[in-house]
Amino acid sequence: MGGITAESPSRLEELEAQEWIDSLDYVLQYESRGQAERLLRQLLNRAPRDGVRLKYELVTPYLNTIPADEELAFPGNLELEARLDTLIRWNAMAMVVRANRKEHGMGGHLASYAGQSTLFEVGLNHFFRGKNHDCGGGVVCFQGHSSPGIYARAFLEGRLTVEHLENFRREISSGKGLPSYPHPWLMPDFWELPSVDMGLAPIMAIYQARFNRYLEDRGLKKAIEQKVWALVGDDEMDEPESMGAVTLAGREKLDNLIFVLSCNLQRLDGPVRGNGNIVNELEGVFRGAGWNVIKVLWGSDWDPLFEKDTKGLLIERAGMLVDGERRGMRRNPVPTSGNISSERIRACSAW
Repeated sequence: MGGITAESPSRLEELEAQEWIDSLDYVLQYESRGQAERLLRQLLNRAPRDGVRLKYELVTPYLNTIPADEELAFPGNLELEARLDTLIRWNAMAMVVRANRKEHGMGGHLASYAGQSTLFEVGLNHFFRGKNHDCGGGVVCFQGHSSPGIYARAFLEGRLTVEHLENFRREISSGKGLPSYPHPWLMPDFWELPSVDMGLAPIMAIYQARFNRYLEDRGLKKAIEQKVWALVGDDEMDEPESMGAVTLAGREKLDNLIFVLSCNLQRLDGPVRGNGNIVNELEGVFRGAGWNVIKVLWGSDWDPLFEKDTKGLLIERAGMLVDGERRGMRRNPVPTSGNISSERIRACSAW
C-alpha cells in the first residue's frame, strides 16, 4: 500500500483506470456485451446516491454503432449492385448537366443524390417493400433533391424513356418531361408522396407512422410490419418542420418509422456546419427525443486502423474534428486498396 500511496495522483488515476478497463475487457471476453451494459448501467445508477454528478452525454463516440464483428453478411450481389449504382449515378448526373446546357440556371442538385446513392440502392433492393408485399407496401418519403437518381434508376428499369430524361424540369413545355421533385399530381403513377423543402418529408413521415399505428390499435387495420421511411439530408434538418414532431415519435414509440439521415456536410451556400459537427448534433437531438440512433460513418477500409487503436486516440481525434475539416479530408482521402468486400457493405436501415 505504501508504494501506491506514494504514487502521484496522475499515476494513481492511470492505474485505477486500467483496472476498470481490464475488468470491462474480462466481462466482454468471457461473458457478453449485454452483461457489460448492465454492469455499467448499475454503476451509473449507483454513483448519484453518494453525490457523484456525471454529465449526461447524448452523443456517442464518432464511430460506427454496429461493430465490424457483428455486421451481417450482405444479402445480395455486392459487385453487381455497385455496378448498377455507378450507372445510375452517371445517368443522374448526365441528365442534370444536359438540362442545364439547354437552359442556363435549370439546377438539379447533383451532390444530393451522389452523396447517398448507395443508401437509396440498398433500401430499394433490400428494405423498401412494394404494394404486392404481405405488409401492404412500405411508405417512402424520398428526399426531393435526390429525385434525379430515382429518375435515372427508373430509366434503367425501362419505366422512363430517353425523352423523359431529356426533358428534366421541362415537363410543361415538352408535354413529356419530369418534374423537379416528387409530385403525385403531375406523376400519379410514379410518385406516391410529395416531399421537398420546408421539412415536409420528415414531419409527414412521422404523422403517417402515427396514423398507421392509430388504425392498428383500433382494429381498423391489420397489424402488419409496414414501415414508414423518410430519406432526409442534413441541410434539410434545419427546416423547422423537420424537427417539429421528433419528440412525438419518441413519445409514441413509433417503431414502424425509420429516418435515414444522409450527412454530406454540404448545403447550397457552403458547409452545413463549418465549425460544428452535424452528425453529433443530430444524434443528440434524436437520442434526447427517445429515438434509437445507428451511426454508419466509416468504411471497412478503416477497420484495421481502429483495431490497432488500443488507446482510443484515433476515435478521440475523429470526434474532435469539425465538419469544415472533414470536408477537407474528402478532397484528400486516405489511400485504400480499392477492393470491395464481398461480405459487408456500409449501409443499414437507419442513419
